[in-house]
Amino acid sequence: MEISATGRPEVRITAADVGKRVSVRRLTDPGDTGGKFTDTVGVLTSWDDTVLMITRRDGEIVRITRSALVAGKVVPAAPARRRGPAASYEELAGVTARAWRPLESARLGGWELRAAAGFTRRANSVLPLGDPGLPLDEALTEVRRWYEERGLPAYVQTATGAEGTQELLCAELERRGWVREVSAEVWTGALAPLADLGEPSGVVLSRAAGEAWLARYQRKGVSDVALTVLEGRSPRSGDAGSGAGPSVWFATVAGERAQEPPAAIGRCVVDGRWAGFAAVEVDPALRRRGLATAVMTALARRALDEGASAAWLQVETDNAGARALYERLGFAAHHAYHHYRAPAGSGDGRYGSP
Repeated sequence: MEISATGRPEVRITAADVGKRVSVRRLTDPGDTGGKFTDTVGVLTSWDDTVLMITRRDGEIVRITRSALVAGKVVPAAPARRRGPAASYEELAGVTARAWRPLESARLGGWELRAAAGFTRRANSVLPLGDPGLPLDEALTEVRRWYEERGLPAYVQTATGAEGTQELLCAELERRGWVREVSAEVWTGALAPLADLGEPSGVVLSRAAGEAWLARYQRKGVSDVALTVLEGRSPRSGDAGSGAGPSVWFATVAGERAQEPPAAIGRCVVDGRWAGFAAVEVDPALRRRGLATAVMTALARRALDEGASAAWLQVETDNAGARALYERLGFAAHHAYHHYRAPAGSGDGRYGSP
């Protein structure tokens, strides 16, 4: 809260601060003489005569009537990280995109349009890094046309909560009726401590997602398209783990009985200094036995051998068990990301995960 020389709170933000990170205090109920307050921190995305909007770190947009404002000030663009590797949003966005490559893509200025026959939103959405080279409405029209030609709904993947993320774009999409369907977070951590947790016995590593690995994977009936994305195969090269892109590894822990699906699986993509973990899944009957940790430790050791030093992963906001595990392993949230779907009338299709 900003305090004036007289000791009274002051509002020190204006419409000129749209796009900046702010902290405001407001009356919970402007008509309440009891003076109950609430604080909001986020990016100021709109300011008009009666209402301002602030997009919080998690992507929630908070509407505040100007008459309820008690105090407000501009604050640093992003809080300092207490632990883990330093990384910009732009760097992580590029690394996470390369870890889940589409079958086809096209450029629209600084935007990348991605498609993979509907296998996951991540591989079938726009990654808007930079200016599309067109006014926003024209760019979104082109996006919808591109996805309609492929029989897919149009999605835009945005991010909030770090320096350089896209709170303003989120607000503009919502004004145009785009609907946020799924949110998740990207967490980062140091790789070496994870690799040093113990001896991960029983974990088998492979370059390919074999039949056993796929038997535990949450998506059933995986198509050739899905395998291409999972194994990081370039549509041109067709080789998993080839020099055409990042190095992909799969981990498997055999089930307790023959012919059963694996007890646990995981996937890791090594890309420069980064190792990205995904698809860490454990037989529900065998949870809390350290299998997920063993899988990640084995993959972390291989990633260290290939020169990585930092780690990232994606976790949905409502997955309390996974979040608790990753926090124990030294990971912390870096930013949130969201998938916005175009209003009705722009294609068809459903995705089951981010």
